[in-house]
Amino acid sequence: MAYPFQLPQLGYAYDALEPHIDARTMEIHHSKHHAGYTNKLNAALEGHPDLHSHAAEDLLRNLGDLPEAIRTAVRNNGGGFVNHRLFWDILTPGGADAPAGDLGRAVDDGFGSFDGLKDKLAAAAAGQFGSGWGWLVVNSTGGLEVVATANQDSPYSAGMTPILGIDVWEHAYYLHYQNRRPDYIAAIWNVINWDRVAAHFAAAQS
Repeated sequence: MAYPFQLPQLGYAYDALEPHIDARTMEIHHSKHHAGYTNKLNAALEGHPDLHSHAAEDLLRNLGDLPEAIRTAVRNNGGGFVNHRLFWDILTPGGADAPAGDLGRAVDDGFGSFDGLKDKLAAAAAGQFGSGWGWLVVNSTGGLEVVATANQDSPYSAGMTPILGIDVWEHAYYLHYQNRRPDYIAAIWNVINWDRVAAHFAAAQS
């Protein structure tokens, strides 16, 4: 996907993740916040036709090569665009409720068990000061790693490939959970589609 970037459709109803993520939060998050990042990314790139053929992920991988005048806008809004696109996908209803196959073995190798991964990722997401994300990524050596990023910073910009993200901006949970970020993080495990995470893992390995 290249410029002009389009707001991805969810592929499922806003209420599909209830009671864990409420419909009103999903609607505002997708149709307002994600749409805003998409529009602002396009606005930043409008006057730079030489960048119009680049995928958003590639722009984030090579932030240092971008014109300084748009670098921050692409970092913030390109990150918001890409981060949310992955987020909606790994929340697609259905699929496995735990990692299996190659991903399951990689989780066991990296974290000892699925519970070990959940504990580490929950701690990273809950411990992120202010707005940001907790991530499961494939690092530069092909292994799994848990990291956190501030704001809409992307693991792509640090040479890593995200395969699962937990959005801990307040707009992701505040209507339902108020300031109870750990409760939201505990609930989100009920709606992660591990088949989709496995597909992203396989793509990152290829």
